[in-house]
Amino acid sequence: MAHKRVFSKTIIDTDAFQDMSQTAQLLYFYFNMNADDDGFVSNPKRIMRGGGFNDNDLDVLLLKRFLLKFESGVVVIKHWLIHNTIRKDRYCPTTYIKEKNILQISENKAYTDNWQPNGNQLATQYKIREDKIIEDKIDINKNLEIKKLKNQLKNKKLIRS
Repeated sequence: MAHKRVFSKTIIDTDAFQDMSQTAQLLYFYFNMNADDDGFVSNPKRIMRGGGFNDNDLDVLLLKRFLLKFESGVVVIKHWLIHNTIRKDRYCPTTYIKEKNILQISENKAYTDNWQPNGNQLATQYKIREDKIIEDKIDINKNLEIKKLKNQLKNKKLIRS
């Protein structure tokens, strides 16, 4: 893990960041300082307790999507790759391979957990044709008309007898 961290003004000067409480902002800096070289923090609760932060600060960071949380309890700093670039000879990969494989890297180099198709996925096998929808409507209407006629015939027979 590196001993130096960089913070990009393109993230920390945004209104979304500045609108957070000072304690939530400070917690964000604490997480950045304690993250591994891929931006993963394995012990967010310990860091929070050590800095005197509360769950509301973490919730704000998650809600505003400055952090992404995994079922394992690990969090990742969404804008890590925007903040930090580490030389290959000093880089130590994260041990959270499963969590990292869930993430995608967007065009602006932010982590995202929203899966977006990239054009290589298979198309659906079945299409709903507009003419098929119209045919189905016609069939339904015909069935309703037939039911109405049957009911009318039944009613007439009951009246005659």
